Amino acid sequence: MRRLWPGRTTAGYVAVLTGCFFVAVFAGWWIGPQIDNRVYDRLCQLNPPQPIKTRAVIVGIDDKTLSAMGGPRRLRPMLTKALHRIAEGHPSVVAIDVLLHDQGREPSDIAEDAELAAAIRENPNVILSTNLDADVFEDPAPEFVPPGAVLGHVKADVDSTDGVTRQIALSEASGRRRNWALALEAYRRGNGIREIVESMKDLTVGNLVIPAHAQKYPIRIVYSPDPIPTFSVYDLVNNPDLAAQFKNKVVFLGATSLSLGDRITSPIGAPGHPIPGIEAHAQTFETLERGDFLVDASNLAGLASCAALAILTGLIFAWLSGWAAYLAGAALLALAHFALVLLFRNGIVFPYLAPLTTGWLTFVGAGTYQFFVVRGQLRRSEVERVRYRQAIHFVTHEMRSPLTAIQGSSELMGRYNLNEDKRKQIASMINSESKRLARMIQTFLDVERLADGQMELKREPFAVCDVVHSCMERVRPLAERKSIHIITKESIEGDVLGDRELMEYAIYNLLTNAVKYSPADTEVAVSCKTDSGLLRLSIQDQGMGMDPSELKQIFTRFYRTKRAEASGESGTGIGLSIVDQIVKHHGGRMEVTSSPGKGSCFTVLLPAHATAASTLEIKRPVP
Repeated sequence: MRRLWPGRTTAGYVAVLTGCFFVAVFAGWWIGPQIDNRVYDRLCQLNPPQPIKTRAVIVGIDDKTLSAMGGPRRLRPMLTKALHRIAEGHPSVVAIDVLLHDQGREPSDIAEDAELAAAIRENPNVILSTNLDADVFEDPAPEFVPPGAVLGHVKADVDSTDGVTRQIALSEASGRRRNWALALEAYRRGNGIREIVESMKDLTVGNLVIPAHAQKYPIRIVYSPDPIPTFSVYDLVNNPDLAAQFKNKVVFLGATSLSLGDRITSPIGAPGHPIPGIEAHAQTFETLERGDFLVDASNLAGLASCAALAILTGLIFAWLSGWAAYLAGAALLALAHFALVLLFRNGIVFPYLAPLTTGWLTFVGAGTYQFFVVRGQLRRSEVERVRYRQAIHFVTHEMRSPLTAIQGSSELMGRYNLNEDKRKQIASMINSESKRLARMIQTFLDVERLADGQMELKREPFAVCDVVHSCMERVRPLAERKSIHIITKESIEGDVLGDRELMEYAIYNLLTNAVKYSPADTEVAVSCKTDSGLLRLSIQDQGMGMDPSELKQIFTRFYRTKRAEASGESGTGIGLSIVDQIVKHHGGRMEVTSSPGKGSCFTVLLPAHATAASTLEIKRPVP
């Protein structure tokens, strides 16, 4: 199983994916509805409903009727003649999609209204139109409402922002009054159903369960490309035999001429080519007859789909790499596109923009992040390779002295006939140098394991003065060759809890550097004191010093200062970085003060023994 990225890299990766997720959700909320509607319209065009044997019939006042029968001013006489003919065909329901709110005032108008009222009463199952305008229902005049007639609202648009009628509210209410939609009343009366049972999630009309949430109970109109049988009022009046086709049908009577202003745009229609509003009501009736509804997915389901796509894309790029990750991510995106179409075909309308934007953004974000992570890993790998070569160089350099001593002494013993005392002296020196070599190797390995987090520090108390004096004695021969005096300004005091050998290595390195980079006939001062629970061990030299830019990099591995270059001393620039690691792993920190020509002072700050245990446990530098 692939190992996950390091903690900080993983946190950054999660942050990128989270950002992509929120941007996509915001885009889906802000501009998503417009794009979702466009996609919905296209899906409706590509996935028409199954054709059914419709009971709906449209009898329309078309342009020909208007032209031949007197124009818009003669609308009510046209309805009167049409209703007489429709009654002869014995339909099951007649739904009139014309508002009859106004009453005539002139004698001729009053006579026309009386004739229209009589024609309405000839049809025993009539549904009249009402419209909710400014929270007031525009009902037909009382004289047009026969006993047993019901009212159905004809407000088609539900929250349409682009003028396309995709939904219709099955219920409209104002105050304590509520009216069902014209198409729903036509379905109920046409099937002989007396009651409509309501719940928070649906309506039940006989055996039909309509999935729609409470209040307005909106449903999506499933428009069929198959035309609903339509008859012109003019043709019906002049050809009475056409009425025979209305037997047991649900007749929708209204204006089909777009010049009368009752027009809408459907999702499956060509842009700029509206349809009459009465056709939307007839299509709604067919949707109810078909019983195959389109249901909107909940907001929670949309949000969950976005989160699932973000998580899956993130996991793909976290566990796979290269072309495998990109191919798997592309497959997931293709699956998301197909899933939306499949859900639509199964009657679920899912938001389009938010999930797919989430998928695309997380795909790009995760892929880009992985690209830079891999580049970073390659860069670190190259750095590690260089570091390994330099570490080998360091080991060989540090081992040269003891190996030279062992080699020279062994040659003396083999080449010359030495007396017993001399042989013992040389053997003792070989033994001492070999032990020092073994300690050097072990110390180097310990430091490397410590840097990689593979080693736990020893936790034992020890006196700092013992370690300092031991290191001073080891450095003294090197100092004497340059006539450098190593002095202590005051008594060395304080105890530390930690690894004595590693701390001895650190102090020895600091002392050696102070001697190596100090001119002859100078002093190296060592001081150590405890203050406020902190142990301060300082090593002050009188060398050439360093400028501020060098102080910022002094503990960087393999960095060599100007004084090191100028002194001609060999080295790899690794010693101080090891010292810094050792001190930090003991819960302390390093301080350096220096200026060109005035020497340098390296100070080790460590928790004193009383507080070292808790600090060492968490391995954090002291403040």
